[in-house]
Amino acid sequence: MMQCVILAGGLGTRLRPVTLAIPKPMAPVLGRPFLLIQLEELKRQGIVKALLLVGHLGERIMEYFGDGRGIGMELDYSQERELLGTGGALKLAEAKIGGDFMLIYGDSFLPLEYAEFEAAFRRAGCEGMMAVYRDPSGATRVRGNVALSPDGLVARYDKASASPDLEWVEAGVLAFRRSVLERIPAGRVVSLEREVYPALIRERALAGYRSAHRFFDIGTRERIADMEAWLRK
Repeated sequence: MMQCVILAGGLGTRLRPVTLAIPKPMAPVLGRPFLLIQLEELKRQGIVKALLLVGHLGERIMEYFGDGRGIGMELDYSQERELLGTGGALKLAEAKIGGDFMLIYGDSFLPLEYAEFEAAFRRAGCEGMMAVYRDPSGATRVRGNVALSPDGLVARYDKASASPDLEWVEAGVLAFRRSVLERIPAGRVVSLEREVYPALIRERALAGYRSAHRFFDIGTRERIADMEAWLRK
C-alpha cells in the first residue's frame, strides 16, 4: 500500500469550546477520539503505518498515540509551529514522504476499500485522485462542491458556489504522486483546495473516484451525531 498521510492540524472553530482544549481530530465520537476510530479502520484494512500532520494542539495527539505501538501501528509526525494551511503542512512534511501517497483528512471518515482506491489511482494514470460521493438527499449535510467530466476527471472544485453541475461532494480521501509536492512553495501558507487542486484540474491531472459509501465528518455537532448514529447500527 502507498504511504498514508493524515491532515490533523485543523483549528475546528465550529466545534468550540471543545476544540479550545483538544485538537479537532480528537473530538469525541461515542466517547472515543475520532482519530482513533479513523486509525482503527486503516489498521483493519492492513494499513499499519501513517504520517500525521499535526498543528493546533498537536502535542495532545502525539501524547495520546505516541509511536503508535499502543494501537498496533507505526506512527510518525510532522508538526507545524505556525499554521501553514493544508498545502503548507504537506510541504513541511516533504522529507518524510517517500513516494506516492494517500492523503486523508483528519476530520472526515470514509469507509472505502483503500486497496481498491489505490488500484484505481494507478489505473487512472493521473497526478492525483479525489474520492467523491453523490449526495442528492443531503445526508452528509455538505453542499456539492465537485463536478466530474464524462471521462471521470474532476472538472471543477468549488466550495463557494451552489451551481447545479456540482453534483458530487469531496469525501476526504485523495491519492497523489509525490511530484505534487513540487507544486507547493515552501515556507508560506498554501491551500490545497484553493491553489493546488485548481492547477491539477486545469491540466486534467485530477481524477475522480466515485464512492458508493457516504462519508462522515466532524465539522459540526450535528455531523458528529450523524456518525454516532451510523456507528451504533
